[in-house]
Amino acid sequence: MNIVTWNVNGLRAMHKKDDGSWFKRWFAQTADAADVLCLQEIKLSREHIESDELLCNPSKYFSAWSFAEKPGYSGLVVYSKKDPSDVRLGLGAKEFDSEARWLEADFGTTTVINSYFPNSQREHTRLPYKLKFCAAAEKRLEALHKKGRHVYLCGDFNIAHREIDLKNPKTNIKNAGFLPQERAWLDHMIDKLNWVDGFREFEKGPGHYTWWSYRPGVREKNVGWRLDYFLAHQDYKDQMKSVKIHAEILGSDHCPVRLHIRD
Repeated sequence: MNIVTWNVNGLRAMHKKDDGSWFKRWFAQTADAADVLCLQEIKLSREHIESDELLCNPSKYFSAWSFAEKPGYSGLVVYSKKDPSDVRLGLGAKEFDSEARWLEADFGTTTVINSYFPNSQREHTRLPYKLKFCAAAEKRLEALHKKGRHVYLCGDFNIAHREIDLKNPKTNIKNAGFLPQERAWLDHMIDKLNWVDGFREFEKGPGHYTWWSYRPGVREKNVGWRLDYFLAHQDYKDQMKSVKIHAEILGSDHCPVRLHIRD
């Protein structure tokens, strides 16, 4: 089973490239090697997809959507080759669910969670909100694990966990995404609760990023941050066969990340 996560920073804009042929071509190429596609920050409303077969069912994939109440903001979609046995939206708290940040899909004993974590923002104005979201996510993950689900949480966490996960850690120590409080949550999940960072199970070295500023030359020089993750529990980490960052794929300020697991 292959799962791909990607923050597309506007699915409609991507879909409109070359009258839709760019998205169609990318999806067809990705679908050849992916069973589940989790896209974040789609920035769509329901009316955008109701009459668009290409967006709703590309390559005859099933799709599950979560739309933010605010137009043009946030949002998630899960595409899958097989219909999931169940789909659940949100964490059960309106303050998070109104922003469409959590979408679960069950495939047998496996639960794939597509998530878009809040950005703490400049001056850290949303840090309390983000930490509250992290606490709610943790509670949900632990509950699913106790039920015996094999959970794979993926998406844009808006956190660079360690210094190795961004190009310039020293100059970003007080910036959103690299704040001690944000990084401490991932420390807690990994060190105390035994969840694992999928990518770091296979790659220990530096220079691997999933987000780059749109400023000229930044991506070419690989001045980036690793903000996009696959999180799984220690109990079934041996099912993970590989996690790869596809920095060569353009179309967003993020790039896709692919997880291969043994069924």
